Amino acid sequence: MDSDALKQLAQELLAPLGVAIDSVTVSGTHRTVVAVISPESEKLIGLKGETLRAINTIAKRLVEAKYGAEATTFIIDVNGYQEAQLESLRSNARMLAQRARLFKHDVELEPMSPYQRLVVHELFAEDPEIGTESAGEGKFRHIVLKYKNS
Repeated sequence: MDSDALKQLAQELLAPLGVAIDSVTVSGTHRTVVAVISPESEKLIGLKGETLRAINTIAKRLVEAKYGAEATTFIIDVNGYQEAQLESLRSNARMLAQRARLFKHDVELEPMSPYQRLVVHELFAEDPEIGTESAGEGKFRHIVLKYKNS
């Protein structure tokens, strides 16, 4: 799915919500980010990002139905909220990985969304001391940082 189509999808999806949108831009190569700038971001983000997650779910379902699952490698972000959350997640995961290295044992992270788990798996993909594994079911699914014995 090209940038113009993603931009149009975001605008059409957000227009009925009656929220002021200053701009919508599309960037990224591996994982596309549809960046929405809005003075009313709290209405689009919702409590702890719930509304934004719902918007992303709807957008991905619409794209999947029309273009197939491989076209859903994008994320809609409002005023940089998603990127800030992901950077916080990465920072927390790095800190817990240091704990795993120091004490030489496995560390469990909080339950998280599939996308957040993917970000953590990618973060440690090349790490020689820390492996990652998903554990749990449904909304309790989380990552376990596994210390690898040398």
